[in-house]
Amino acid sequence: MKNFAIIGVGGYIAPRHLKAIKDTGNNLVAAYDKFDSVGLLDSYFPDTSFFTEHELFDRHCTKIKGTDKQIDYVSICTPNYLHDAHIRYSLRLSADVICEKPLVLNPWNIDALQKTEQNEGKKINTILQLRMHQSIIDLKKQIEVAPKDKIFDVELTYITSRGNWYYSSWKGDNHKSGGIATNIGVHFYDMLQWVFGKAKQNIVHVSSHDRVAGYLELERARVRYFLSINAEHLPSNAVQGEKRTYRTININGKEFEFSEGFTELHIESYRHILSGNGFGIEDTRNAIEIVYEIRNAKPIGLKGDYHPFAKLPVTPHPFGW
Repeated sequence: MKNFAIIGVGGYIAPRHLKAIKDTGNNLVAAYDKFDSVGLLDSYFPDTSFFTEHELFDRHCTKIKGTDKQIDYVSICTPNYLHDAHIRYSLRLSADVICEKPLVLNPWNIDALQKTEQNEGKKINTILQLRMHQSIIDLKKQIEVAPKDKIFDVELTYITSRGNWYYSSWKGDNHKSGGIATNIGVHFYDMLQWVFGKAKQNIVHVSSHDRVAGYLELERARVRYFLSINAEHLPSNAVQGEKRTYRTININGKEFEFSEGFTELHIESYRHILSGNGFGIEDTRNAIEIVYEIRNAKPIGLKGDYHPFAKLPVTPHPFGW
C-alpha cells in the first residue's frame, strides 16, 4: 500500500483521483486546497489530514518523512498554470508525481522538469486517459496494420457547454488555462498524435473566447477540428436529448464510436503508474507542442480545408471583453 497526498483536492477532477487511490488499495495521508468544500473526503479517506494553507501542508508532509506515513506519490489536480510549480514541490518531497493534463503549458517547461526529475531521482507521471480507452487502443492497432502510405481523413467535433462562470474562473484566463485548445482539447490532440503520428502542419482557422477550429496534418491523417464551450454550437440532436456535451470523431466518412467506457480510465491509469508503466514526461511533448502552437497562431479565417462548424457566427463575450 502506497501513501498519497493530493494538491487541489477541492477541484473538479479530484474525485476521480480519490476514487482511483481508493480502488487501487492505497491510502491518502494528506490533502491541500485553498477552498474547504471537500466533504467528499468523508466518502473515501475521512482520516486524511487536510490543509487550506500550503505552508501547513508542507510542514506536515515534511514532518512525516522517514515515518510509515511518508508520502510516496503526490497527485496534482490544480489549475494548469500551477502544475509546474506543484510538480517541483512534490519531487522535493522525494515523492513520485501523478499530474493531470496538461502537464505544463509550454514545451520548454518539459525540458526544465526533466532535469529536475533526474536530479531528484523520482518520476513524473501524467494522466493520458484516452490512451487507456479500449476503442482507441483498437483504432491505433488498425492504423498500424493499414498500408503505410494510407492517409486518413479525420474530423473531430467536441462541444462541452460551459456557463458564464467559466470566464470568471482561471479557466477563462488563457495565461492560466492555456485557452480552449489546451484546457478542453489537449487529451484529444494527444490521442490523435498517438494514433496517427506527429504533427507536420498546424493551421488555426478561427480562435476566440469560446471556440477554436483548425487543420492539423499528422503523419497518417488530415484532421479538421472544432472545439467549443458554447451551448449554442450544439447540434439539434444533442439539444433535443438535453445533452450539454457533444463529442464525435469521423474517420474516412465513418463515425468512430468511443462514447462509452470513460468511467474507469483514471483507475486504469493509476494501475499502470503503480506498476511502473505510467506515461512519463516525454510522452506529453507532442501534444503540448501542438496546443502551444495553436494558442500562439494567427488565425487565417475561412480558407483552405476547415471544419464546417468554423462558419458558425461569432458570439460576443458574455462580459463584453
